[in-house]
Amino acid sequence: MTSPSQAEAGSSGTPPPLDPLAKIDPAEARELTGRSPGQLMWRRFRRDRAGMVSAYVVLFFFAVGLLAPVISKLYGKDPYTVWADERMELFDSAGTPLGPNGGMSSEFWFGLEPGNGYDVFTKLLYGIRTSLMISLAVTVATVLTGILLGVAAGYLGGRTDYWIGRLIDLLLAFPAQLFFIASMPVVVSLFVDPQDETPTYVRVVALIAVQWFLGWMGLARLLRGTTLTLREREFIEAAKVSGASPWRIIRKEILPNLVTPILVQGTFMLPNFVTAEAGLSFLGVGVVEPTPDWGAMFAKAASVYEVDLTYMFFPGIAMIVFIVAFNLLGDSVRDAFDPKAAR
Repeated sequence: MTSPSQAEAGSSGTPPPLDPLAKIDPAEARELTGRSPGQLMWRRFRRDRAGMVSAYVVLFFFAVGLLAPVISKLYGKDPYTVWADERMELFDSAGTPLGPNGGMSSEFWFGLEPGNGYDVFTKLLYGIRTSLMISLAVTVATVLTGILLGVAAGYLGGRTDYWIGRLIDLLLAFPAQLFFIASMPVVVSLFVDPQDETPTYVRVVALIAVQWFLGWMGLARLLRGTTLTLREREFIEAAKVSGASPWRIIRKEILPNLVTPILVQGTFMLPNFVTAEAGLSFLGVGVVEPTPDWGAMFAKAASVYEVDLTYMFFPGIAMIVFIVAFNLLGDSVRDAFDPKAAR
């Protein structure tokens, strides 16, 4: 005997609505009930083994960069001592370390740099610190600019959207790498006379400014499109009817719904800025010696690989591990926020 609800479903040809938790284990359904989207995202992320391992690797690199002075003090050496002058018995007449594998020993864990004889271990620590801090500053500045201009263009529309869109189109036409190389000397010359030695902080500020200038457009365009979609939703219309100001609508209604693309794009942007900064230093227009930097170490390794191949090994492996780990972390964060998205 059929119930009235079954008869109605059969006569209309429309099956009764399904419970979204019907196929989930009852214990798991009870555990998921009442959880916020952030808690569900964290739960999915913790189940991703590759994401968790990558997160630990990334945190390790940032901890090493942050604690570089402490580790250097415990190690008993710094990246600025010229051991070729302090301990001449460790080098031959050409400045090449006499010990095996670039002079690696219990005293110098990663060996000594050919030429000046800097300690490779502490130079790598401070090089990680320099590259990550510059890239993190560029990422923060780029994300803030992308949020400001992208949300403004998408929500305000009209002339604001038109002019911001034309600015984005113009800047996207610039060849980024060539612009970085060509503009770095120009930006530096604005602060320092070309005949004077350029302070390190000026080079750092110039690196941040140049990369930020051509780094925010992709995120701004993405957020503009998402904001255009959000502003037509019912909850935005309800907020307008209730008398909420545009700033309150953006802050309370739109920005919380943009957390996912902002966080995902940020995790992909930072490693790109790390490689861009290292590339500029490698070409000699970024950070230069004696300031430790990943790119400067690669530049030095390219000139001494014939006499000391080991010197290239440590910065190369460190950068490869960091870039791969951060890219895997970005994939895991994206999947945790949007489990339906295909990798």
